[in-house]
Amino acid sequence: MATAPTQLSRSTGEAVEYRGDAPKGARWWREIGWRHIVGVVTIIYCALPLLYVLSAALNPGGTLTGSNDLFKTISLENFQRLFETDFGYWAVNSLVICTVTAIGTVLMGGAAAYAFSRFRFRGRHASLTTLLLIQMFPQMLAVVAIFLVLLSLKDVFPILGVNSQIGLIMVYLGGALGVNTFLMYGFFNTVPREIDEAAKIDGASHAQIFWTIILRLVAPILAVVGLLSFVGTYGEFIIAKTVLQSTEKLTLAVGLYQWASDERNAPWGQFAAGAVLSAIPVILLFLFLQKYIVSGLTAGSVKG
Repeated sequence: MATAPTQLSRSTGEAVEYRGDAPKGARWWREIGWRHIVGVVTIIYCALPLLYVLSAALNPGGTLTGSNDLFKTISLENFQRLFETDFGYWAVNSLVICTVTAIGTVLMGGAAAYAFSRFRFRGRHASLTTLLLIQMFPQMLAVVAIFLVLLSLKDVFPILGVNSQIGLIMVYLGGALGVNTFLMYGFFNTVPREIDEAAKIDGASHAQIFWTIILRLVAPILAVVGLLSFVGTYGEFIIAKTVLQSTEKLTLAVGLYQWASDERNAPWGQFAAGAVLSAIPVILLFLFLQKYIVSGLTAGSVKG
């Protein structure tokens, strides 16, 4: 009588019966099939709003109720009208503000994380704890104080006051410094100190070690921090609405809100078209940096 094939268990080392056939019937539905159903339902739940917005953008009627029949009418009229407005200025403003904020956040957070990771000074642990506690309170809680500070700065430094894009960038940089520093700090600790010591023996300074060696080794976390900073500021509304006032200086989030503020007379077709085009930079950025996202978010948790 033939016996079932056996194999060694990885955990105990004992011989166990090997089942080469995949589960079938009720067992397959109990172990695997329900996961497929959950996945399909989740995809439909996430994709339906996106399809509805795309259908509204392609509907020349300009109403949301007229878009209930998905893709019944397809036209690029809303996209043509979009560029007859200030949408182009808003897109450029958002890209410039978010790009500068992302680059500044990476450089400032990286320098601070390098100092906390490599130097030993009095108050180091207390400073890290303070940064962590400060991040428990969202930046929008201080929106009134931010407005008053920028209003006072406008009389002394107009370039940093209210209705200034540079002032808005400075606010974003200050709000994101703490959490990004703490995130980078764990990743910087995974880089062996022997690399720094070897570079010092060769005569390299701390600046040379930081710019030429460390930043290259921690590229995944830099990409993740830059991505999170870009996406966070790209869709930020409350602070941008408070700081920026001139129409030509608005970001996409604030500019599109002006169209949707009047629900009865809002150009919903143009609004949907603007929302579709606004999502393209974020999607491209995710596709370009996707290989860094998983490693950048998980490697820093190995050694804190």
